[in-house]
Amino acid sequence: MRIAAFLKRMLKTGASERYFRPEGKMNDSVVALPVTSSKLRLYCLRLSDKILILGNGGVKKSQKYEDDSILNGYVMTLQKFEKLLKQEAANGNVSITESTIETDNIFEI
Repeated sequence: MRIAAFLKRMLKTGASERYFRPEGKMNDSVVALPVTSSKLRLYCLRLSDKILILGNGGVKKSQKYEDDSILNGYVMTLQKFEKLLKQEAANGNVSITESTIETDNIFEI
């Protein structure tokens, strides 16, 4: 319910950086939506204030997501997706602006 409330607020105000905690590597856009006073995390790709790609999440039981094979898998999937997205944008198959992602193609991760 808390995550849904955060997402509902973001529909009105945008996916401001302040809502998220950086979680991936220095060169990616993977973030976590931490739920206050809870270990529940939702991992996402935050490409801009207007583009947020929701991933997956769960209860963070360890200090780092890398120590949990399930959460680590979710983050790795988002990292692979972002890498593919950037590669296809460089190839001209995807157009990314501040508020849209456009393509006519289907890609496999």
